[in-house]
Amino acid sequence: MQPLKQLSYYLAALADPGHYLFSLQDLSAALPALSSSAWKTLLSRANKRGVLRRVCRGLYLYPDVDYPAGLVLYHAASRLRASEFNYLSLETVLSDAGIISQIPMNWITLMSSGRTYTYNCGDFGHIECIHTRRSPLQLEKDLHYDARCRLWRASTNLALLDMKQTRRNMDLVNLETGDESV
Repeated sequence: MQPLKQLSYYLAALADPGHYLFSLQDLSAALPALSSSAWKTLLSRANKRGVLRRVCRGLYLYPDVDYPAGLVLYHAASRLRASEFNYLSLETVLSDAGIISQIPMNWITLMSSGRTYTYNCGDFGHIECIHTRRSPLQLEKDLHYDARCRLWRASTNLALLDMKQTRRNMDLVNLETGDESV
């Protein structure tokens, strides 16, 4: 069987609306005997033919399932930084709470125990990770798990504190329009 067909069968069998993002490591399990150069060629062909869609470096989306399109960036962030402590914060949380009226479309911001970095996810948008030294234990009362996004989420108070500590632009912050229930 041709490698592209084999990969297609593998993805069709494994993918569902909850598991539609695949890392290179996930994909390599489908055809473990392929060389590195053969893998690059296969991934390029799969992307060109619509079998896979590249989200960002090392992460691919299987488009043939009914995945939650509005959550791809959040789910990608949870996969990309799975070995780090991360939580949604800064402009993302404040925008969701109505405290910031403008935020770039398709851009999410996280605080992370990993290094500061911005992932370019092409048409999907950007994932901005800002380094923090604070531990989950230090922040436990100001975090809750957002199962829909598959990430921890800061309270608006913590997001405001993060904005100040990271010296982010506070010009668009309007505390009087906020909703702490978010």
